[in-house]
Amino acid sequence: MGEKLRMIIITGSSGGIGNYLFNKYLQEGEEVYGTYNSNKPVVADDKYISQVDVTDYKQVTKWVENIGNNIDNPVLINCAGVNYISLAQNADLESWTRIINVNLIGTFHVIHALLPFMRKTGYGRIINCSSVVAQMPVPGTSAYASSKSGLWGLCRSLAAENAKQNITINNLNLGYFNVGMIGEVPNKYQKELKQRIPTGQFGNPRNIYNAINFLIDNEYINGTSIDINGGIL
Repeated sequence: MGEKLRMIIITGSSGGIGNYLFNKYLQEGEEVYGTYNSNKPVVADDKYISQVDVTDYKQVTKWVENIGNNIDNPVLINCAGVNYISLAQNADLESWTRIINVNLIGTFHVIHALLPFMRKTGYGRIINCSSVVAQMPVPGTSAYASSKSGLWGLCRSLAAENAKQNITINNLNLGYFNVGMIGEVPNKYQKELKQRIPTGQFGNPRNIYNAINFLIDNEYINGTSIDINGGIL
């Protein structure tokens, strides 16, 4: 990238992981833009935080147009996500579908809106937050697991389409961390999860930050999904 500054774009900046990353990159002096949907996040500087429902493509495109003049060397980190716990036979179909709309379709909305800028400038990095849940048989997570595994196919296809424009797209299959959705997991199940992790501890989000920077700096890592789960068994 030479001496040109990169632009960090983070969806879901109100969530635990997205919020951590937004503030971390801000502390590092990066130019950071973020989105939230319902709850405005607590950040060191909210000048570049916008309320955007990623399931609404008109909102997404309006937001991208607003920051369009500033887009240069864009790094998109898709953290926007929601969860819904229910056994399949008991699932409310509207709630189940919403998970797909936010986690998968919403992610594609943002990618779709930003790809023209990436292709025009000949640079782009896209990192999606997928999940270990897509790899593990966890009861009650059919919607969440479906949405996160869908990112794998999306990643592979977009990597093939955009690699020649110096655009990479990769997924991070995140395990359980001490921020974010872990608060929705009952304490009893949290204890069981820790017993399946060799260190007996949930992850520190610093490891996600380090992995993202690694992917940003490596143009030959493309179309892949990297497990960051502490070796959960």
